[in-house]
Formats: sequence, C-alpha cells, structure tokens
Amino acid sequence: MPVYFIAQVEIHDSAGYERYTREAAAAGMPPGMKLLAMDEKPTLLEGKWHGPKTVVLEFPDEAALRKWYDSPAYQAAAKFRWGATISNVAVIHGMP
Repeated sequence: MPVYFIAQVEIHDSAGYERYTREAAAAGMPPGMKLLAMDEKPTLLEGKWHGPKTVVLEFPDEAALRKWYDSPAYQAAAKFRWGATISNVAVIHGMP
C-alpha cells in the first residue's frame, strides 16, 4: 500500500534550505520514491495551512519511506532543513 510523505515548510533561511535541497538530492532518490507535488503557494480551501511550501512524496510502503527518512545520508541533509525552516511533516497511508 503506498504511503505519502507530506511536508509543510516555512523557510526562514534561504541559503540553509538551498543547502538542504543539494544535500538531499545528493543522498539520492530511492527506488519507488516519486515526487508527486511541490507548491510554493497552495490554494487554501478551509482551515489553516502552516508553511507556504508543500511537498508530497510517494513511496511504495512505509518500510521504504522509513528506510529513506532514517538513512544516515538523508538525516545529515535534514539537519539543514531543521535549521532553515519551521516544518510539519507527516506520513499518510494510501488506500489499498
């Protein structure tokens, strides 16, 4: 069953976030990971949306997502995002 990594990102250090994107790209995209959407100005229909940038990644299953997210290469890159943004990140399970 597919799972989705959804991040809402408010960037307060552009240089730090650019370093994160370079480091994350260097860490590589694992097999089965797909960038489904990235929007700097999502249209809000209801409620509150935290962070103007939204990223949606698809993985074949939660094990694949966790292998990527917990990998030393991605965690090293994520440190730059943590320092450069205020982020909300969630794992959403798809329908079977």
